Amino acid sequence: MDEPSLETIELELAILIRRITLNITYNKLGNLDRSAYLLLGQITSRGATGVKALADDSHLDISTVSRQAAALEQKGYVYRIPDPSDGRAYSFQITDLGIKEYSEHKQARLAKFADILKNWSDEESEMFGKLLQKFNHSINTLN
Repeated sequence: MDEPSLETIELELAILIRRITLNITYNKLGNLDRSAYLLLGQITSRGATGVKALADDSHLDISTVSRQAAALEQKGYVYRIPDPSDGRAYSFQITDLGIKEYSEHKQARLAKFADILKNWSDEESEMFGKLLQKFNHSINTLN
């Protein structure tokens, strides 16, 4: 890859991160922070899931995911399901309140992105989504 392309990507990502950080600080959507939203999304898509699987999927350590899940449990968004074969192990399942909060938050996020991308063609939006997936996958392979 040529130097100008790398410089453009590096600068545009720095600007994007700054704008997203400012947007999150001043225009909070709903009751969920980013970690809660992502964790509830994982549990929603996978069903009842153990901490190790959640940590592996998110490329975080088990203690971080345990703290995040405990916070969700305190808010009534998830509950523990004991593992009958191992008294110490358990999975997290999303509650009706968790589903409601997650769905409302997701709809607010989708509406925000629809507004941001309103002047983009379907093809541009699809390509951007695919490139973001590829970029995130590339980052994950570095760890």
